[in-house]
Amino acid sequence: MRNYNITAVIILILYVITACGIDKNMKNGEKDLAIGEYYDAANEFRQAYRKTPPKERDKRGRISIKMAYCYDKTNSTQMAIAAYINAIRYNQGNIDTHLAYARQLLRNGTYKTAMQEFQFVLDSMPDNTLAKNGLISAQNAPQWKKDGSRYTVKRMDIFNSRRADYSPMLAGDNFEQLYFTSTRNEAQGDELSGITGTKAGDIFFSEKDDKGKWGKPEAVSGGLNTDYDEGASALSPDQREMYLTQCVTDPLYPKYSQIVKSSRSDAAWGKATTLEITHDTLSSYAHPAISPDGEWLYFTSDMPGGQGGLDIWRVRITSAGLGGVENMGEPINTPGNEEFPTFRPNGDLYFSSDGHPGMGGLDIYIAKVDKSGHYRLEHPGFPLNSQGDDFGMTFEGPHNRGFFSSNRGDGRGWDHIYSFENPEIIQTIKGWVYEMGGYELPAAQVYLIGNDGTNTKLSVKGDGSFTHVINPNVDYLLLATCKGFLNHKEELKVEHENESKEYTLQFPLASITAPVLIDNIFYDFNKATLRNESAKALDELVALLNENPNVTIELSAHCDYIGSAEYNKKLSQRRAETVVNYLIEHGIVKDRLTPVGYGKERSKTINKKISNKYLWLKEGDVLTEEYIKKQDKDKQEICNQLNRRTEFQVLRTTYGMFDKNGQLKNRPKPKQKEKLNEDGYNILME
Repeated sequence: MRNYNITAVIILILYVITACGIDKNMKNGEKDLAIGEYYDAANEFRQAYRKTPPKERDKRGRISIKMAYCYDKTNSTQMAIAAYINAIRYNQGNIDTHLAYARQLLRNGTYKTAMQEFQFVLDSMPDNTLAKNGLISAQNAPQWKKDGSRYTVKRMDIFNSRRADYSPMLAGDNFEQLYFTSTRNEAQGDELSGITGTKAGDIFFSEKDDKGKWGKPEAVSGGLNTDYDEGASALSPDQREMYLTQCVTDPLYPKYSQIVKSSRSDAAWGKATTLEITHDTLSSYAHPAISPDGEWLYFTSDMPGGQGGLDIWRVRITSAGLGGVENMGEPINTPGNEEFPTFRPNGDLYFSSDGHPGMGGLDIYIAKVDKSGHYRLEHPGFPLNSQGDDFGMTFEGPHNRGFFSSNRGDGRGWDHIYSFENPEIIQTIKGWVYEMGGYELPAAQVYLIGNDGTNTKLSVKGDGSFTHVINPNVDYLLLATCKGFLNHKEELKVEHENESKEYTLQFPLASITAPVLIDNIFYDFNKATLRNESAKALDELVALLNENPNVTIELSAHCDYIGSAEYNKKLSQRRAETVVNYLIEHGIVKDRLTPVGYGKERSKTINKKISNKYLWLKEGDVLTEEYIKKQDKDKQEICNQLNRRTEFQVLRTTYGMFDKNGQLKNRPKPKQKEKLNEDGYNILME
């Protein structure tokens, strides 16, 4: 009897200790769950489950539901499925549990069982959108996979680690740079995230060498990365600003993601600052994307007023800051999750969703605007999409190729970077805007007008270039403008082509404030007679003056120091007059032209471009007779050639605009008050 009592006491003590252990695990799990640390919460709930006796079925079932939810959040599909099975087995699952279980089965590619579960949900909730779309997905995904598509997909292990690598973003004038998010061991900080069980994500960077080979990824230098989570970045059209997602750790409060912005100084990205989209501090803001025209910031949020889950929203970017937010609505958003918006340069919106009919987890969808201004959705099929999560597109210019992220085929749910390509016949314009005789003008704006109704503003990159997709059988007019410079236009007639073609255009802009060199003007030796080779350059000047009819110019000719000052002045005057006469003969009004011969009075001042061509010349050097005579014979001749030049300088930009009384001839009509449609597009689903 005594031994029996002792055994009973021991069992009681063990039971109490176990019960206390379970309570502690559950308390810790609930605390972690409340602040969004799903990985840590799942570990606590799992320990509590293992300590709970099998006979306590209800309790085990309730713990299983919490475990499943956490595994769902950390993309641990297999473990989530097992937990949902236990919850249902212990009779603790409701309709929502069956729906979540069915969606995990879909992610796992277990389509037959998923169909049964979705049908079970629909028997009780026939109008449930997620269940209806889930059933369509499970019924059709095997055939979609069998049918395939024109896409080719390849895993890019040069970028990937043994942890998560996702949200790639191509950058650089020639798309030779790649930014992406990684939780690899090289990420900053020492602690593991309670959300994912890995290090907090940092932005990493890889670059192509001269042979087109990608280099080993390195963490972005500067103040961009922190001990917090940074990820899912996007660049402004001029590539001078980076928008990215940041999740700040706080041991006492839920983890809300926010969008931050960093500016680049030279090659380094500075410390990011928070972008306040709304005053709502209880919602998450993530996955920024900038529209091709730079006027809209698209993002993901769970703020009130959406369709359910995570939705895609947008806010207008203005010089005064951000405007009001608007939900993209149907057909883009669903009661599920819509995330990772991005744009192809042609304006097509790409995003990922688990709420539309798809192949499993997050699938990639394309939202195109039709001629009526409505969004139409396309599902690009397999292999771009898979049963796992597919998201985070980035494009190599106008071509339908680039990189994306997916956790397909990874049993632990880690994201990896893949390449993709869908061969298309694409016609593009590649143009450069630069100062006449100088360097690129990234501050320029280019307007594109086509006889098909096209009327758009193109973004100019840091190297002064722009690229835009154009349509066959269309006539285009392109106008380049920049403050402090004259306009320049080009016309282009696009024919139908059987293969991809790129049209190359140059937009040299003439300065309004500084003399502009007219290249390739040649005279007979010691005469003012123009040589035939000069016609091309002068015809271009005629076109420039016709494009800018309100401009008057001084046309100047210059000589080297050889010969007397009087002789050189008279020779240069005759040469300037010869050029002016050519312009008049070709339709330019005499009143707009002032010929001046400076002889050798105004020596050439070296600019940056000339100094880069002739390294022995320094920017700011003045090619006086004294300076030239200090050089060797060959260099003297180069200096003399630079001094022998024909230039023009803008005098006025108001010619012909006023009548004899000083009144503006063509007064602009008062602008009617316009109503701005912030919606931008009418949105409907087919």
